[in-house]
Amino acid sequence: MPRSILLLDGHPDPDKSHLCHALADAYGQAATAAGHTVRRIDLAGLDFPLLRSAADFREGEPPATIADVQAALLAADHLVIVFPLWLGGMPALLRGLLEQTLRPAFAFEDAPGGWPKGKLKGRSVRLIVTMGMPAFAYRFFFLAHGVKMMERNILKFVGMGPVRKTYIGMVEELKADTSEKILAKIAGLGRKGE
Repeated sequence: MPRSILLLDGHPDPDKSHLCHALADAYGQAATAAGHTVRRIDLAGLDFPLLRSAADFREGEPPATIADVQAALLAADHLVIVFPLWLGGMPALLRGLLEQTLRPAFAFEDAPGGWPKGKLKGRSVRLIVTMGMPAFAYRFFFLAHGVKMMERNILKFVGMGPVRKTYIGMVEELKADTSEKILAKIAGLGRKGE
């Protein structure tokens, strides 16, 4: 069944030599060819301010760039975020985008009893994370803490799920044949809309 997919290329550097951009290309092209509707947003091309106060987060008006991202998210039933692991988690600019986009009035609301209620239910998520270390080391030695924080404290908090993860390690040392296999794997996810 065709899906409506929001594909967020979360690498803050526009240099096309980064693997994240190629992964986003592979996913998006395969998903589109398979009949899914894909809206792609490249973090590196967005211009938005970072939030600097709790008052702005709660009550401020999102800039037009962020309102566009919010509209794209509302139109999607599946979110794919491709990003590099920096200092154990997502890059700061990606976090800044999520903070701007997932404001209380848009993404969650206070509920009686004090536990907020997520407003973005019905959207599955795929995180595709690249890193310089071996992926197994990040998952089993470092316990994937940064990605788990993103999953639990951001995505699931606003109601999204399930959240599936694909880790790609040792990216600086990938050989051409390995890169092609990885791109084919990501294209397979795109074809399935996963």
